[in-house]
Amino acid sequence: MKLLALDCAQRLCAVALYDAGSGEVLARLDPEIGRGHAERLPALVDEVLAEAGVAFADIDRIAVTIGPGSFAGIRVGVAFARGLALALKIPAVGVSGLYAMAGPCARDAGLPVMATIDARRDRIWAAVVGPDGATLAEPAELTAVAAAELASRIPAVIVGDAAPLVLAEDASLSIMSGGPFADIAEVARIGAELDPAVSAAEPAYLRAPDAKPQAGFAVERLKA
Repeated sequence: MKLLALDCAQRLCAVALYDAGSGEVLARLDPEIGRGHAERLPALVDEVLAEAGVAFADIDRIAVTIGPGSFAGIRVGVAFARGLALALKIPAVGVSGLYAMAGPCARDAGLPVMATIDARRDRIWAAVVGPDGATLAEPAELTAVAAAELASRIPAVIVGDAAPLVLAEDASLSIMSGGPFADIAEVARIGAELDPAVSAAEPAYLRAPDAKPQAGFAVERLKA
């Protein structure tokens, strides 16, 4: 099975073509662009497929990060994945970027790892993965105190850009280098193992959007 993996949830615009049979990443690009994922993603997909020597018709599945992260980036990635999957008549699956960040670190360390992202507003997005890839704590938005308590209880080593915030609450915890972004190869590996029937490519923001309709505000429809 050849799988196209996409990640637009954070500052990277990452694309990889993965051969699930051999476990090999055939090609990947993951530039850090900050914004502008909608403009860059199609060209990056074309470049990755060209480098791998694979046509769109050869793709069997698409995996895309569904969050947490930038609302705009998540929407771009998910919409692109679902649109392409529909056109190619293949399944698209959603992968948490936190799992894709924690997984490789947990395997390397042989220990449970908590992946963290600084969600601002005194909040942290976090999830914990064991060295065998098992989910020990699902993605959630936590305070630094709650994240520290979770990491201590499991116990788990901490990675990601919010690791210093967690460590500030409990100096006995350990951090390791890793992150601050999802590993696009891990997105592909996880995506190849998921059941499309239960792992749909649906956004998982973990937080309500900032932009909301103004309460009690109405505009009278203009009459023709």
